[in-house]
Amino acid sequence: MTYSRLLVSGPSLRGLSLAIGAILLSAAACAGAQDAKTTSTPPASTAAPAAPDASMPAKPASDATVPALASAVNAAKPSNTRDAMLRAQVLLDRAHYSPGEIDGIPGSSSRRAIAGFQEGNGLTVTGALDAPTWDALDRDTQPALVNYTLTDADVAGPFVALPSDVMEKAKLHALGYTSVQEALGEKFHMSPTLLKKLNPNANFAAGEQVLVPDVANEAPLPKADKVVVDKSDATVSLVDASGKTFAQFTATMGSEHDPLPIGDWKIQGVAHNPTFHYNPALFWDANDKQSKAVLAPGPNNPVGVVWVDLSKPHYGIHGTPEPSKIGKTQSHGCIRLTNWDAMTLSHSVAAGMTAVLQE
Repeated sequence: MTYSRLLVSGPSLRGLSLAIGAILLSAAACAGAQDAKTTSTPPASTAAPAAPDASMPAKPASDATVPALASAVNAAKPSNTRDAMLRAQVLLDRAHYSPGEIDGIPGSSSRRAIAGFQEGNGLTVTGALDAPTWDALDRDTQPALVNYTLTDADVAGPFVALPSDVMEKAKLHALGYTSVQEALGEKFHMSPTLLKKLNPNANFAAGEQVLVPDVANEAPLPKADKVVVDKSDATVSLVDASGKTFAQFTATMGSEHDPLPIGDWKIQGVAHNPTFHYNPALFWDANDKQSKAVLAPGPNNPVGVVWVDLSKPHYGIHGTPEPSKIGKTQSHGCIRLTNWDAMTLSHSVAAGMTAVLQE
């Protein structure tokens, strides 16, 4: 077995009492050799493009001038399948049953989120937007889509096109967003394609109003009693001391080459904005012409903006640079969430907490 090292500095653990000096990680288990090191204040060269805390975006400003499309979505019922799915995804996100990237398209991630919401609310689990489920979701009467005024910070960047080659990425000082659309997509938990569809004439300049999902949460989630990673439905759940799930996230986990390690493990700590040490010798599918490389922090880092370390050697729960693929592809063994869901989860876990990985 080959190994790499994950180093986590004190401030990045958000006050967790467990001091982690060196944690061994398998590159085969989590997309490569990693050295995740964060500080409370990243270097200037990486700070600008680094991901914000997307789990708590700035509250959009509702406006009476929202376009007809928003009005249709905000009033949608199941009979209008297209608008209803978009509204349901936003309501599920706000209820902490994340469908992953909001795109308005029915699919497996939305079915998992609906099923989780049904189970969490004592409804018959069908995975479909049936009448009882819609009635329960409809208790949230806030608009699904609202106007948001772009700030200077939203559009400041820097936004840099990223090369696909790992060795070229290693030359960059940060792996930030490639466009304002990508940054806004993560901030509002939506696909850039949906953002453009909702705002076909937008220039995405400071001071401009754009239509976005209202996914701002008024308060952070409480601490969980344990985390449950369920392979059968590709979800990660936060569970309280009574055994009730109060948040669920769609996830990608394991593969034929790197299966999910079933069992009860402990959370060792949390690192934000980790760096990534790439070693092609530790990948079963790597290009053997590549060499070792260090990839800078940022939302487009291979493990995203968060690493939650597990006591099972070489495994963790982390973010991703490709939110559209969550729940739809395989991983190199670890548990992968969207960056915003990984950030939300990171604030509800603590060192010593149990993480149950089950079939």
